[in-house]
Amino acid sequence: MPAIPAETLNVEQLATRVGMSVRTVRFYAGRGLIPPPRREGRHGYYGRDHIARLELVRELQAHGFTLSAIEGYLENIPESAAPERVALHRTLLAPWNTNLPETVTRSELETRTGRSLTDDDIELLVAVGVVEPTPGDDVFQVAPAHLAVGAQFLETDMPLDVAHAARKIFDEAGHKVAHDITEIFRTMWWPALRESGRSAEDITALVERFKPLTIQALVTAYESAVDESKRETVRRRT
Repeated sequence: MPAIPAETLNVEQLATRVGMSVRTVRFYAGRGLIPPPRREGRHGYYGRDHIARLELVRELQAHGFTLSAIEGYLENIPESAAPERVALHRTLLAPWNTNLPETVTRSELETRTGRSLTDDDIELLVAVGVVEPTPGDDVFQVAPAHLAVGAQFLETDMPLDVAHAARKIFDEAGHKVAHDITEIFRTMWWPALRESGRSAEDITALVERFKPLTIQALVTAYESAVDESKRETVRRRT
């Protein structure tokens, strides 16, 4: 996407650029969530700083923050912060799983998995977290990339109680790992990054690399732990 020159957009162009209505942009401006536009007579012009802050507002909204919480968050970002520094906050908040869920019917789910699905099959897919039911009849939320994994689970004939038990373990372990790694990043690595003198673009690139690396590290640790668990089982039997 081409770079946006500084403060050359009118409010309609700004609204289009960030995917908001003009009314919403003006509302946020009135609440002080973005700095005032550059004025030329009666006309106001916006630029990269306004885009970065509005995109951050949108990311915070996607995480369920209230307007007052968003205002409190933005108060901690200096008005002099460069757009790249503001965008870095958005990178830190952006979802790690970019595979957005889709809404599908049961028939569409069967087409995508390539098989007829019994009620027990649907229950298993829900239990392992591949699909989520919605209030509609036979309508589900599904992350497309997860369907292949779900189809493989169906082929294992895994009992439903096993699926629920395994999901509970993975959820609990996942929450703990996420919390602990986030704390390490927040208290140890993030301060070091800020004091390193690196540019905001370099830090953003490092954070983006951090995401897949931590996921791979978790998979590697799990694989090693399973192997060690099997060796321990053999040692106990002998």
